[in-house]
Amino acid sequence: MSERVVREGYSGTGPGEITPDGCAVELYRRLAVAGEPDVIAAAVPAGSSILELGSGAGRVTRPLVDRGFDVTAVDESAQMLEQVRGARTVCSPIESLDLGDETFDVVMLASFLVHSGDHRVREGLLRTCRRYVRDGGVVLIQREGEDSHVGLPRERVHPSGYTVRIVSADPVGDGVDSVLCVYEFPDARWTQTFLSRPLSKEQFEGCLDAAGLRVDRYLTEDGTWVRAVPK
Repeated sequence: MSERVVREGYSGTGPGEITPDGCAVELYRRLAVAGEPDVIAAAVPAGSSILELGSGAGRVTRPLVDRGFDVTAVDESAQMLEQVRGARTVCSPIESLDLGDETFDVVMLASFLVHSGDHRVREGLLRTCRRYVRDGGVVLIQREGEDSHVGLPRERVHPSGYTVRIVSADPVGDGVDSVLCVYEFPDARWTQTFLSRPLSKEQFEGCLDAAGLRVDRYLTEDGTWVRAVPK
């Protein structure tokens, strides 16, 4: 059996399997989808083929499949992918994904993954986006809001009864913050600690440029969802 790899600076607590980046499989199975499917569906042609990078347990995958999109879901956790329904699944780190010559109408990098604290990881994520988007296709990226790391602690109570609390974002050097989130359900509690690098609009667009992408347009008023195209 191969040794479980844990990403440095990432951890999680709570019931069930914890993935290398601190995500709890049972937690992500329970989390409700928000407005992501609406944003995505409005930004791309109906029936598009979508490569979803970092799908987790399929929280966004399922609504996209229900809307008629052909989704290939990629995650480095086999346990996460076991929860995905209706989509082709591929277990792989995003940075080293190898799908041969396949390309897709849409490549999606959600969950704020573009804010990886490691420059090399972020560069690898964006290279994968560029590699697998076909000519004329688009890349959809979810960014953090400008105030994501300020005004903490901050919490949100979901209508279904669970609470998401961003407790802290502590600087750990080189412009990176260690972020602590707590998820409280009536019957369980999880924590997740991860590294996040705040990126200004200019820094974000510079990262895209280095990967051979450019912003086509910002899809939401707060700038957290972006549609990019190959240069």
